[in-house]
Amino acid sequence: MPLTSHLEELKTRLIRILIAVGAGFGVCYLFKEWSFRVITKPLVEVLPAQSSMIFTGLPEAFFIHMKIAFFASLFLTAPYTLFEIWRFISPGLYKKERRLVFPFIFFSSILFIGGIMFGYFIALPPAFGFFVSFSTDFLKPMISFREYLGLTLKFLLAFGLCFEMPVFIFFLAKVGIVNAKMLSKNRRYAILIIFIVAAVLTPSPDAVSQILMAVPLMVLYEVSIFVAKYARKDKPAPEEAEETDVEMEDRNP
Repeated sequence: MPLTSHLEELKTRLIRILIAVGAGFGVCYLFKEWSFRVITKPLVEVLPAQSSMIFTGLPEAFFIHMKIAFFASLFLTAPYTLFEIWRFISPGLYKKERRLVFPFIFFSSILFIGGIMFGYFIALPPAFGFFVSFSTDFLKPMISFREYLGLTLKFLLAFGLCFEMPVFIFFLAKVGIVNAKMLSKNRRYAILIIFIVAAVLTPSPDAVSQILMAVPLMVLYEVSIFVAKYARKDKPAPEEAEETDVEMEDRNP
């Protein structure tokens, strides 16, 4: 396909994704109060009595609810977004690889949601508890919700993306950039990088929070080694490669 055709198809996919996100935004905004309670729960549970969050500008509370609805829509429509991404890249794959669309969407969604759930239930509560513990009778927390929301969404998104490691490794192994032997050989360096990433991503500087982040990433790294082995074994047969070349020639006379 010529470059203009690729750009036209990319435009179509992006428009469909934006329409889905817009529809999801409308649905999520109807439940803005429930979403507000959910997103604030990790902090509310550790705040001292008679503490509250604040907003410092007249339109700030309105835009905060808009922002919550938007990110909830991204979360809700993530499987469809992944499907459209797969549909865009699938013409460049072999026939056998194109059959991986549903496993790709399923495992990508599960890992992304799992990362966000891990951050929400495991990593963030002790981190917020650590920071709030410095309050005293004379030093009361009055937290701007805008700052809290920005911090929370940033780290939840980071957790979700980190948990996509096996999916990233699968595609890197498919194109020959990495392999299982390379990953096993460089395990010690990977563990060091994982702890550095955990120290950067966790909002709390205490070692417990960093370990809580590093341990699942090390487990996912081991899973990624197995995934890399599967990716290399799953090469298309020569006749299938020829069949794909014929399909591409028919598509581009």
